[in-house]
Amino acid sequence: MERVINLNHGDPTMYEKYWMMMGERTTVVIPGWHSMSYFSDVKNLCWFLEPEFAKQVFRLHKSVGNAVTEGRHIVVGTGSSQLVLAALFALSPKDGSEPMSVVSTAPYYSSYPVMANYLKSGLYNWAGDAQSFDKEGPYIELITSPNNPDGFIRQPTVNRTGGKLVHDLAYYWPQYTPISSTADHDLTLFTITKLTGHAGSRIGWALVKDPEVAKEMVKFIELNTIGVCRVSQLRAAKILEVLTNTTEKLGRSDSGESFFEISYHLMAERWRLLRAAVNNGSMFSLPEFPPGFCHFLQQETQPQPAFAWLKCEDDAVEDCESFLRGHKILARGGRQFGVSPKYVRVSMLSRDINFSLFLKRLSKIQS
Repeated sequence: MERVINLNHGDPTMYEKYWMMMGERTTVVIPGWHSMSYFSDVKNLCWFLEPEFAKQVFRLHKSVGNAVTEGRHIVVGTGSSQLVLAALFALSPKDGSEPMSVVSTAPYYSSYPVMANYLKSGLYNWAGDAQSFDKEGPYIELITSPNNPDGFIRQPTVNRTGGKLVHDLAYYWPQYTPISSTADHDLTLFTITKLTGHAGSRIGWALVKDPEVAKEMVKFIELNTIGVCRVSQLRAAKILEVLTNTTEKLGRSDSGESFFEISYHLMAERWRLLRAAVNNGSMFSLPEFPPGFCHFLQQETQPQPAFAWLKCEDDAVEDCESFLRGHKILARGGRQFGVSPKYVRVSMLSRDINFSLFLKRLSKIQS
């Protein structure tokens, strides 16, 4: 009997092989007396931020060149999900006559509506697709670039006075998209989950220009979880240190250990195989992406997103998610992203065995 292939979640287990290859270099030993206090750096605006983690974040961005860190405050969060909520809290007026409108351009990240509405906050609420947003007054626009689910580079859509912008750059790394410029925004979010695959560590960070906004985000996290696990930060710092060490060797050695070089070629091969399987029939289609010059890799590269935005082209198939479920493939349907159910989001980051089975089953469906 065929087993179910779960590609609904973006669990990045694809990277396990690389970190196994790194062996003991990423091992962290923490004595029982270490990191017992709530506080890690009382002099820092973000008092629960581990200094070593902050150091490695700054070092990595400088090495990759994907984000400005000068004049920015780091706010560490329990993944980028907590940071999204902290940003909504920080950017919403506390004395507003009505909740702040939160928008994002469809197809938008499927969790945004739920996150904005779950607490039924009087500070903010979900106002839908940024393309159709016409309400007067202040608003918050969430901009995911490269976008989850479709992988395209995004810019602000509303572009109106009174708008506050949150740039979610979880996928702005060389294995997923060309690093064409250094992101220079007021508030940007990153996560170790999609960068290195360490989803279980639950660590993300925000680069925040305005110290008052950073303070409000810290206050939210303080009230929410009384800081962020220091042990997770220490593990994340070690992972980033090893990653950056291999990055700085790129072009200066032939060690074959560069995380970004290896993961870039792995993603390129997966996308090559997927496009070949899709192009072998007419039932499905995938987006086409323009190439761009990647300043990090020093070459022209193609975007190769962490998710495949697959469309069922067959007129008889109205709901692609249900159709694939019938073939024991679990994916996330377009309705959750604010668009047609003809689309599904498929994770490209699963283990090799799952990805290979997915390709075989996709080919079998088309034949």
